[in-house]
Amino acid sequence: MQVQGKYDARVFLAEQMTRAQGLRLKRLSEEAYQPAQYDRDLSFTEAARRIQVLEAEIELANSF
Repeated sequence: MQVQGKYDARVFLAEQMTRAQGLRLKRLSEEAYQPAQYDRDLSFTEAARRIQVLEAEIELANSF
């Protein structure tokens, strides 16, 4: 049973983006000239979504 308001480090860490995601997102956001897409405080899910979008945009730009 979880006490309401109690801090659970495992839940917090599971929701945070990983170091690898952060590094990849920073690189991709710079490559796509969209530095605002990078934020250190993103969730794992949001970081994954932004990485996917930036990779698609870069791939599209490289196809021209």
